[in-house]
Amino acid sequence: MKYSVISIIFLALLTQGAWAAKSTAELINIAGMQRMLSQKIAKAYFFYGKGVRPSKTKKQLLDSIKLFNKNHQIIQSNVSDNNVQDMLMFIEMSKDELLPLAKQPFNKDNGSLMLDYSETLLEGSNDIVKRIEATTKSKTDKIVNLAGRQRMLTQRIAKFYIAYQSGFKDINTANQLKQSIKEFEDAHIILINNKTNTTQISNELNKVAKLWNIVSKFYKEVERGGLPVIVLSSTDKIMTSMNNVTGMYVKLKK
Repeated sequence: MKYSVISIIFLALLTQGAWAAKSTAELINIAGMQRMLSQKIAKAYFFYGKGVRPSKTKKQLLDSIKLFNKNHQIIQSNVSDNNVQDMLMFIEMSKDELLPLAKQPFNKDNGSLMLDYSETLLEGSNDIVKRIEATTKSKTDKIVNLAGRQRMLTQRIAKFYIAYQSGFKDINTANQLKQSIKEFEDAHIILINNKTNTTQISNELNKVAKLWNIVSKFYKEVERGGLPVIVLSSTDKIMTSMNNVTGMYVKLKK
């Protein structure tokens, strides 16, 4: 079969791009991002169902699903471990159940299913991160995991906050929210004190700490109700900063 010059160039660029071999730090970053996306998909579904910033939250929902699918394929292509491949197959089955659900109108039953699927995807994705991390002794790789997990916690906090406001006012929802807040705060202290931080990383972490000190009380007062727009925007801002920090930690390995 003959290929045109354009086809050859395209294939070369494709190989050098998404499908190129990834370092351990890059794989931890990508696999860790799947944890975040599992929560962001559910979060966006609830916010959209509640009519909060509908154009933004619908876009978040669709974009997050698209990115989850892309990352899933990258991990499949870069990790040969049989246990990881088995978990990816399980995640794919769960994902295939979640995707049509994400397009259905919000109601209590669908919301309950969405919470269940998001927990399943989180557990499976976290297992993959742990297995990849277990292959390295690099302290930087472990920091990449910790920083990446902070992205997930921002979306998890927002997910449980809006789920509570959407009628899931059980003790489990409130406790999961409070536990996620505590885990975020504990991990942020570790990151701020990390000795390999560059000035740029430290500045970004301090920016997060400043915003967190202002808005975290809103997350902690979930029983009070209201403030969905503040929770949506502030958790997304913190997530973006933590994504930047995670990317900077990945670059420390290069």
